[in-house]
Amino acid sequence: MFIQTEETPNPSTLKFIPGKVLLENGTQEFKSKKDAKSNSLANMLFEDENVDGVFIGKDFITITKSEQVNWESLKPSILSKIHDFLSSGKKVEGQNNKKKIKENYNKKDLEIVKQINDLLEERIKPAVAQDGGDISFVKFDNGIVYLELRGACAGCPSSTITLKSGIENMLKYYIPEIVSVEAVNQS
Repeated sequence: MFIQTEETPNPSTLKFIPGKVLLENGTQEFKSKKDAKSNSLANMLFEDENVDGVFIGKDFITITKSEQVNWESLKPSILSKIHDFLSSGKKVEGQNNKKKIKENYNKKDLEIVKQINDLLEERIKPAVAQDGGDISFVKFDNGIVYLELRGACAGCPSSTITLKSGIENMLKYYIPEIVSVEAVNQS
């Protein structure tokens, strides 16, 4: 099995592409070993104390490393762990942590939220996944769209530019009721 690696716009995060589907739908993000208990692949990756985050997409894994180590020294052990896990025939388990819309919206806002989610799914998420990340809708309030950046996008130096110049402009173009887009960090 050959596992490709790609750099992401976030220098602390590297994308690992094993050439197979890992999750049928959704994504999974783990920010600590404790978070990763329900997922044997993520738990195994967190055995290295230099791993600060694990994000699993449909067909890729992004690893965020600590600042104390460089990729040249960390990458071989990560590749080995991913290879061993997938070669053993194990599957990535656990539920995706996609959040359901919990807010109570009026009819007009509910239609806007549906449009936002459609644009996120069809146009924005595929582009963000190319860089090893994900973006999730959090809420819509008084014309402001709140989004959560995950995977390589969380903490990426260029995420603010992407959010404001790319995502906000696109959403405003298609949905004039939107005044701005803001990132939220959820734990």
